[in-house]
Amino acid sequence: MPIKFKSKNYADILMFDDIALRFIKLMGHSGTVPGAIDAEGIPAALARLESALAQDPQADAQTPDPRDADEDDTPPVSLAHRALPLLEMLEKAAQTGSYIMWEK
Repeated sequence: MPIKFKSKNYADILMFDDIALRFIKLMGHSGTVPGAIDAEGIPAALARLESALAQDPQADAQTPDPRDADEDDTPPVSLAHRALPLLEMLEKAAQTGSYIMWEK
């Protein structure tokens, strides 16, 4: 089931729950859904997420399973690349002094 991230000054972001929960925990939150980070906590959450992604930028890159092979040889998407919309949302929230919340 997808998780939706919301912020006052940014478009909503939908993510699959496994990836979203991973990001929520990397930001320093317990991983509960629904949840939120207030405006004062946004800079620290952004720093934690950026730090975690910098330490392991290929954490989500997976070796393709040959049984899943088809004509489309799409490379795996890294965790750092999947985080881009959330990073942008956090940066905008930090700039505007707003919160971020998430729910299913």
